Amino acid sequence: MKTLVVDSSVIVKWLNQTKEQNLEQADKILNQARDGLVDLIAPELAKYEVGNVLTTKDVGVEEAKISLSTLYAFPITFINESLDLAIQTYFLADSIGITYYDASFLSLTKQYDAILVTENIKHQGKDSSIKVIALKDY
Repeated sequence: MKTLVVDSSVIVKWLNQTKEQNLEQADKILNQARDGLVDLIAPELAKYEVGNVLTTKDVGVEEAKISLSTLYAFPITFINESLDLAIQTYFLADSIGITYYDASFLSLTKQYDAILVTENIKHQGKDSSIKVIALKDY
């Protein structure tokens, strides 16, 4: 089975569609996961990033509760950062000049021999040895 690392930019689309693009592609990924066609993983950090995005979308407390409850119910395995993963993340961030946050998705992709799906292709598509696809192309 194919493993996809989903970036926070993809996860947000499943929770709040206000001012979001490529919703059809995002829904396709979620439906494939629910149908058992793909496995979804993300670094634990994604939960924090998604929570942060929700605060910028000016949602009320009740809507935020629903969105966060939904996030925790998604068929995503959130991976805690190990020392090995942290070192690999730092190396990637340093060598290709991106943030540690962005590199955490890349290192997870590399470790699990997965495909990263993101809207942040400009930054996360810098290492040709790691499989990255733009959400719009999924």
